[in-house]
Amino acid sequence: MTEKRKKEKSLKPSLRENKRYLLLEGNMSKDEVEKAILDYIGILGFSKAGVMWVSKILAVNKKEVDKVRAGLLLAGIKVKKVSGTLKGLRS
Repeated sequence: MTEKRKKEKSLKPSLRENKRYLLLEGNMSKDEVEKAILDYIGILGFSKAGVMWVSKILAVNKKEVDKVRAGLLLAGIKVKKVSGTLKGLRS
């Protein structure tokens, strides 16, 4: 390999995964939340949802938000707010 590497190109906006951010109510551990989602939508659904944690906020793929919310509701975990941006959750 050469020392000079080509700079990796970033993805076009149309190819990026669109996320929605869920603000959860209460003090739930990450394991409890992830287990609730896995129990409802399974491993394949979990991977499609692309669940990620941003501090205490859950980031989910835009297309899978309804399924994740349903799984959380069945486990007794309430979602306070859903937003397309992290800034939108602060207000």
